[in-house]
Amino acid sequence: MALEKVRDLLCAAQKANTSVIAFDACDYNTIYACIKGAEVARRPVIVMLYPTMRSVFSFGAFAATVKDLAKSASVPVGLHLDHCSELPIIIEAIRDGFTSVMADGSAMPLEENIAFTKSVVDVAKIFDVDVEGEIGHVGQVAGGFDYQNADTFTRPDEAAVFAGRTGVASMAVAFGSCHGMYKAEPNLDLERLQEIDKAVDVPLVLHGGSGIPADQLEKAFQMGINKFNVGTEFFLLNTKLCKEAYTSEELLKNPFAGITSIRKGLTEYIAKKLELCEMKV
Repeated sequence: MALEKVRDLLCAAQKANTSVIAFDACDYNTIYACIKGAEVARRPVIVMLYPTMRSVFSFGAFAATVKDLAKSASVPVGLHLDHCSELPIIIEAIRDGFTSVMADGSAMPLEENIAFTKSVVDVAKIFDVDVEGEIGHVGQVAGGFDYQNADTFTRPDEAAVFAGRTGVASMAVAFGSCHGMYKAEPNLDLERLQEIDKAVDVPLVLHGGSGIPADQLEKAFQMGINKFNVGTEFFLLNTKLCKEAYTSEELLKNPFAGITSIRKGLTEYIAKKLELCEMKV
């Protein structure tokens, strides 16, 4: 299968009352594992990149790698630029091959967020690129963000206004999640999620997926979440596997043995995580 539009994957998930899972990747091994793990699980997958990572893996190289591996994949694969709040960088990613981008204006006042996101949508539409926006705010555990503070949650009425005025293809919402590894188990406000889902028609996105209990995720998927982002726990696993692989005496016999063991561990993780998605292909 060739690369597929993220909007098509999310619309299919919306119809099936489930979620496509999106993983942030940082190198060839993590991209490879996302796609191979998806093939094992027989689920679609979205591969994402943080904008700051372009100093390590350029936009063009990342996009080309995902597209190349997607060509021979037996499952649908999507490509997406994660959180970005700067239009010039988003345009750079689109120019270099990204087919879906996130315009993150969630830290801005509502009207500024709408104006910024709409400006991205207007540019992206010219190139047939999907845009994910965010209303409400999902912060960082490391930054001390209080993810249980309902004042940061998405308001259904504002979500409706945001979706209508920006024309986004999908919308990230806040209802009790946070980026990073949780210090205390999150308690998602599923009632708030249901209210948001009733107020808008676009697929909804859950950020801060590392460490949310599976039972809460399953309910969230049934209540309107159609894209679920995972980053931190995948990166931490990659670090652990790399440390184990590159301190092994096996490398003295075979300098490439580490690559095999890292990919195996990452692929197994992806395949297991994707079992949360009910949309088997």
